[in-house]
Amino acid sequence: MGNEQREPGPVVDAHLHVWDPALASYPWLVGGPPVINRAFALDDAVPDLEAAGVDSVVLVQSADDVADTELMLECARKDARVAGVVAYAPLQDPEETGRLLDRYRSAEPVVRGIRVLVHEQPDPWWLLRDEVIEGLTALSRSGLTFDLVAVLPEHLRAALRVSELLPDLPLVLDHLGHPPLDGDGRQGEWWDLVAAVARNPRAHAKVSGLYPGGPGEPSEAVARVRPSVEHALDVFGPARLMYGGDWPISLLHGGYPATWPLATELLSGLSRPERDDVLGGTATRFYRLDEPRR
Repeated sequence: MGNEQREPGPVVDAHLHVWDPALASYPWLVGGPPVINRAFALDDAVPDLEAAGVDSVVLVQSADDVADTELMLECARKDARVAGVVAYAPLQDPEETGRLLDRYRSAEPVVRGIRVLVHEQPDPWWLLRDEVIEGLTALSRSGLTFDLVAVLPEHLRAALRVSELLPDLPLVLDHLGHPPLDGDGRQGEWWDLVAAVARNPRAHAKVSGLYPGGPGEPSEAVARVRPSVEHALDVFGPARLMYGGDWPISLLHGGYPATWPLATELLSGLSRPERDDVLGGTATRFYRLDEPRR
């Protein structure tokens, strides 16, 4: 009972973006909806973050472009809310990846992980190319983490193979590995594949980017998303799940005023310590956010 009555822990949004099409290349954004097809700075999100009680954020790369990482690093220098950065490295170029990892470790310790837009690659098995495995091997040795965007079953199967080849690589599935939200998911491949990924104790997942389609009341959105989140809680446990707001992509679905209540309702059945893990503790441990940024 003592744990239940303690003050809630710090809240970390473990998946937030900033971008600027004038500074970096975002091919996926070209021709996209006007609401997100513009520059976004952290200041634009601050009112919503403060209203939700978010204490700190992890900025996550939005483009396979080092200029996008430089934008996040500049943001981190200006705003102490940025507890960590998930940067870009060209994993298909192990030599350049090694150079960037050395730089991040020595000069940019706010960088806590690496991400590549794997889901934008034409080859769904891109992760298993020899040169990419070599880049991931360097990443595993660096002590940094790997964010994986998995939107196809092949991406999750590739993640399983990466876990076998590099069992010490800390890996997190962004957006729960893209579960189906049009039913309970039990008939889809995601259900079994995400459970298989979770068998690796170094694997984590983000409760983020979960947008059920179609109009409806907030209660209907919760009902569509709940089976996938409950399955993730079963297979990962709260200590390996972390909350992410996915802003400003979330603006396409109502932004923080819609997605934050959805997240808190989905977690309402957990104990206070379990909620504290998902809303901040897991991200703090996974990304080592309690270590100095500089």
